[in-house]
Amino acid sequence: MKIINTFTAKKLWLAASVLTISTNLAAAGKLEKEDLKFGFIKLTDMAPLAVAYEKGFFEDEGLYVQLEAQANWKVVLDRVISGELDGSHMLAPAPLGASIGFGTKADIVTAFSMGFNGNAITLSNEIWKQMKPNVPVADGKLIRPVKADALKPVVDKYKSEGKPFNMAMTFPVGSHNLKLRYWLAAGGIKPGYYEPPQDISGQIDAEAMLSVTPPPQMPATLEAGTIYGYCVGEPWNQQAVFKGIGVPVITDEELWKNTPEKVFGVTQAWADKYPNTHKAVIKALIRAAIWLDEDNNKNRKEAIGMLSQTHYVGADQEVLANSMTGTFEYEKGDKRPLPDFNTFFRNSASYPSYDSAVWYLTQMRRWGQINEYKPDSWYLETARKVYRPDIYLAAAKELIAEGKAKAGDFPADTGLKPAQDFFIDKIAFDASKPNDYLAKFPIGLKGKQKIVGGKVTE
Repeated sequence: MKIINTFTAKKLWLAASVLTISTNLAAAGKLEKEDLKFGFIKLTDMAPLAVAYEKGFFEDEGLYVQLEAQANWKVVLDRVISGELDGSHMLAPAPLGASIGFGTKADIVTAFSMGFNGNAITLSNEIWKQMKPNVPVADGKLIRPVKADALKPVVDKYKSEGKPFNMAMTFPVGSHNLKLRYWLAAGGIKPGYYEPPQDISGQIDAEAMLSVTPPPQMPATLEAGTIYGYCVGEPWNQQAVFKGIGVPVITDEELWKNTPEKVFGVTQAWADKYPNTHKAVIKALIRAAIWLDEDNNKNRKEAIGMLSQTHYVGADQEVLANSMTGTFEYEKGDKRPLPDFNTFFRNSASYPSYDSAVWYLTQMRRWGQINEYKPDSWYLETARKVYRPDIYLAAAKELIAEGKAKAGDFPADTGLKPAQDFFIDKIAFDASKPNDYLAKFPIGLKGKQKIVGGKVTE
């Protein structure tokens, strides 16, 4: 495993910039800790960390950072909690799951969203062949996004034959799991319930059996026939197309436009102990996000070059470019414009919004990860405990004062957004009324329902 560090650069930079650093630190508050180690998983959306390192944004803040690839999302969470990592690229719902004690109990906070979108759902060639006749066509082209309605007859056939329909996601308290479940259920396919702590398989009353596979292993697992499909971030959907082993059927941008995907997480204790350092980290990451999106993505080619290195993502530049440059290839030759597939800054993509946190909590409740009724107020209280837009906006304020960002690029406050219906099933989400939202779904827990003994009870 290659660890990227700035030890040599640190010496040179210190010698050249002592006066500048001293001035900056006097203005911004003395850093409590300068040498930091951050984790990431080999996915395209770790890009803000790579860019902040490669473009010197961490160094500009007086930070000397090591970036270290991690094996899977559980390792990420465990190492942040233990203090082996100061912080990490993290699944957006993971800090929320830790807060409520699903799987692991810990106080983790996030003050930075790593971006919007970036995921897709990919099916094996054989499954795609079976469901493709069910997909509507217009002007000789398949109508996208492809809904799970087209998959349901295939799943029903497997069920009638007594065959489990196996699919993969990356982590139980993860965006891939919850988005895959949303897509399946919107097509009438039951993805299964949890009954913590007795049953955390998530396969109670399931028609599609979802289990965990680390992101880089998804294509090989699909090719081996162990699973029939998966939900994961890039480049592992485009890799399936590139290798000719699978077909992405829908991206998360088409499932829910501008969907929050990953965050940068630290423990609450770390944030409390190193507040100035934390803010400096967020400043560097905001600058990286701006750089990735500025001037109509003019820097994406350079970013692809960074990410293709083996110590970051390690995928071919051609594969990375398929999604990072405003297009997405579904089948061989079916490449379509998708300009916002990877968004890092525009449309408030880097802002850790309460709405995002509440939506993820509703989906955790929907599938039994939260197995007890919670009042509407609980959802927002939990969101405020974990998601920290106040720290983000404090960092943004300093960047604006330094002339490194524009005030108009940031939200004016931390309030909730109006109801939105940018979802594939057009069910409107109002973050101020989570229980009303849950009541709209034909599949999933609602009201006082819970899972007891493997069954839904009122």
